[in-house]
Amino acid sequence: MSNSETLNEIREINLSYLVLAQRLIREDRAAAMFRLGVSEELADVLGRLTLAQLVKLASSNLLLCRFRFDDHAILSNLTHTAKDIAVQQSHASILLASQPVEAIG
Repeated sequence: MSNSETLNEIREINLSYLVLAQRLIREDRAAAMFRLGVSEELADVLGRLTLAQLVKLASSNLLLCRFRFDDHAILSNLTHTAKDIAVQQSHASILLASQPVEAIG
């Protein structure tokens, strides 16, 4: 895979992520903030971006989204096969809720 193809894929992921984030914020702001791990200020900014601004932001050569589970406990919980899926999802939600939200600058 060439560098050019990699950059194009990063841009596509960025645009998909930003469009999804904006839709989530507009549909249910509180749930979106929790799911995305963003602050109120960042949710405000993302919610107000125009399509042209989304496309411009997505054209970065850096991934705009990141994994929220930086430790082994969260990753293990999310990937472990459990008998009770509801308990597993609840536990994962609790672990992710304990993570700090992303703030602006």
